[in-house]
Amino acid sequence: MPFVISIAQLNFVVGDVPGNAQKILAAARDAHAAGARLLLTPELALCGYAAEDLYLRPAFVQACEQALEGLAAATADWPGLTVVVGHPRRVAHGVGEGGRGLCHNAASVLRAGRIEHTYAKQYLPNYEVFDERRYFVPGDENCVFEVDGVRMGLLICEDAWYPGPARSAREAGAQVLVTLNASPYHLGKAVEREQVMRERVLETGLPLVYAHLVGGQDEVVFEGRSFALNADGSVAARAPGFEEKTLLIKVQQAQAAIVLEAPVAPHEGWEAELWSALVLGVRDYVGKNGFPGVLLGLSGGMDSALVLAIAVDALGADKVRTVMMPSPYTADISWIDARDMAGRLGVRYDEIAIAPQFEAFKTALAPQFASLPEDTTEENLQARIRGMLLMALSNKFGSLVLTTGNKSELATGYCTLYGDMAGGFAVIKDVVKTRVFALARWRNANDPYGTGANPIPERIITRPPSAELRPDQKDQDSLPPYEVLDAIVERYMENDEPLEDIVRAGFERADVERVTRLIKLNEYKRRQAPVGVRVTRRSFGKDWRYPITNRFRA
Repeated sequence: MPFVISIAQLNFVVGDVPGNAQKILAAARDAHAAGARLLLTPELALCGYAAEDLYLRPAFVQACEQALEGLAAATADWPGLTVVVGHPRRVAHGVGEGGRGLCHNAASVLRAGRIEHTYAKQYLPNYEVFDERRYFVPGDENCVFEVDGVRMGLLICEDAWYPGPARSAREAGAQVLVTLNASPYHLGKAVEREQVMRERVLETGLPLVYAHLVGGQDEVVFEGRSFALNADGSVAARAPGFEEKTLLIKVQQAQAAIVLEAPVAPHEGWEAELWSALVLGVRDYVGKNGFPGVLLGLSGGMDSALVLAIAVDALGADKVRTVMMPSPYTADISWIDARDMAGRLGVRYDEIAIAPQFEAFKTALAPQFASLPEDTTEENLQARIRGMLLMALSNKFGSLVLTTGNKSELATGYCTLYGDMAGGFAVIKDVVKTRVFALARWRNANDPYGTGANPIPERIITRPPSAELRPDQKDQDSLPPYEVLDAIVERYMENDEPLEDIVRAGFERADVERVTRLIKLNEYKRRQAPVGVRVTRRSFGKDWRYPITNRFRA
């Protein structure tokens, strides 16, 4: 006493077991050089979180076990350093349903060239985006190990959300709780997470160290913000969010109590937090999947403007291409604003008019549509022509198409299958329209990644939203005001509030019934939508599972 705990808040790639092992080795070397006595890595760091059905592949789990043995052997090179690594571990007995092998979500204590202890996660989450009971079986034993005379009680993520495992660790002699985590981000989760850990600390009287993952994995984002709490519940340390970071925590004795100390990064405002989550989600999806860049349709409207600003902050202007595809109904100001914004951010900008293709489609279909009036069919034709052009450019140049639809549109079906929904990654699919406007205003007032201040022309933010697929079209011709729509979506879709409760909260019954009906009718569209960044407690993705064929009506 005193000594240092190092948290390796790192960004791992699912399935890249050799690459992840090398990152852990580098973190261990750095920790040893910094004089740390304990290195903590995030939950399932060795394989990445979450590896989903890879856990059902024996070869995958075997590769993780071999890599773990290599890491254990390497610790012989760092005398006095203990390394805790998260990994899957085969269960020696039994098979799962359908003959599948069983695994533990485990963490091992590595020291002096060997594996000293292995702990199996006891509480397996099976809600929201979690599916851990599909892959893992729970453990039932404590793991307490000693570092420089201080006894550490090891927990994994969900274990610390319940009183039992922490209390058992204390009863087994733990003086500090250390927990490895991969806790997906949503707005407000960081504050909630710290508050729950504070409850564990106050219940047990033990300080707690929380090692958290950072990075994007398909639709989920992990924001880091690893932290430590002293025994009185006060924040002793906090790493910054949305970036890789080594957090060195000093452990010392003060009047018979163990006290933790390190820098405390502040929490950000919600706009900065949400922006960072979207940027990280885009950067990692594009980078980890090997795309050379992205392209998007730039309409001169709010949604595509926001997606462009996010993409440039995530990837840099040289990896972003924009295409303006005007129709006969595109306003002149849309051309002007699209060109203006592309110029402000320095991205490639092209224009491909869709009027010739639109007329060709109408001519080809004229015998079939004879005597029928124009309707949404012709509107959707324009969106689908644009989708086809973007996908052709994607095929030719390898860039990933970013779709630009927001959560309000996805909820109500105000989007076109194989049209504006065509693409590979839906950046703002979990961002409702009112937040889209708020983020645009925030980004114009801030330049967090140094890619240019005030990137979005003010007129894009202030003009009434329109799909511009028919004369004088406005979004609010087809939808309730976005303030009303978004509030109903949040209450009904994210929070599962009954219809009558929403009406009692002051919303017009007609609006509530209309919005909830549209949500139900458009499940078939959402099931075909690309994945995108999850930033709320419930997104249209892994944690929204409603049948398409469904006659239930509340």
